[in-house]
Amino acid sequence: MNILVLDDEKEIADLVEVYLKNENYNVFKYYNSDEAIQCINSQKLDFAILDIMIKDINGFEICKMIRDKGLNFPIIMLTAKIEDKDKIQGLTIGADDYITKPFNPLELIARVKSAYRRYTKYNEKMEENTIYIDGLEIDQDKHICKLYDKKVELTPMEFDILLYLAQKRGNVVSSEELFEKVWKEKYLESNNTVMVHIRRIREKLKEDSKKPKFIKTIWGVGYKIE
Repeated sequence: MNILVLDDEKEIADLVEVYLKNENYNVFKYYNSDEAIQCINSQKLDFAILDIMIKDINGFEICKMIRDKGLNFPIIMLTAKIEDKDKIQGLTIGADDYITKPFNPLELIARVKSAYRRYTKYNEKMEENTIYIDGLEIDQDKHICKLYDKKVELTPMEFDILLYLAQKRGNVVSSEELFEKVWKEKYLESNNTVMVHIRRIREKLKEDSKKPKFIKTIWGVGYKIE
C-alpha cells in the first residue's frame, strides 16, 4: 500500500514513516505541500495522512484537491486543534478520519488499518445482497454502486450514506441519524456535513437538483429514497 505522509514537523513525519514502514507500507513522506501535490499528481496512492496546519497550501485544501480529482482512497487528517468546527470541516471536504496531536503512533496505525479495511472491505464479511432501485444497483458484497450498468465512483462515506438510505427505502432518515450511523460521531446542530455529501452523491448520480430521482429532500425532516 502506498501512503502519502505530509507534515512540516519533521520529527512527527519521520516517526509516522517509521511506524508505517514497520507495517511494510510504502511511504511517500513530505515536509511541504508542493512536493506532496507533485506526488499526488504522479504516483498511484492508496492512502493519505495530512497535517492540517501546513504552510502555503493547508491540509484541508489538499484533501479537497484529492477528492476533486476523483480519488477515493482514505484520508486521515492530523491536527493540533480539537475544535468541532475543524472536525466538521475535515469530514465535509471528504476526510475519513482525524487524529489529534500529540498522538500514540500505534493508535494512528490502528486508525490507518481500520480506514483501509473499510475502503477495501477485504476483511469484512458482508451480507451478500444487492439492492436495485430504478436503474440504481448497490452491491453490498462488492461495495460497488452502478447506475444503468455504469459504475459510479463513490467514496466509502458516500457509499455508506447511499446504502443506508437504500436500506431504509420508503422511510425518512434525518441528518442526525445519517451522521451518527455513518460517521459514528455525535451530531452537532450546525453540522452541514450530511448535506454536502448528499449533494456530491446527487452530482455523481447525475441527479436534477430540483427534481431528484433517487434521493428526495423532505424539508425540515431529512432525506428519503422512495
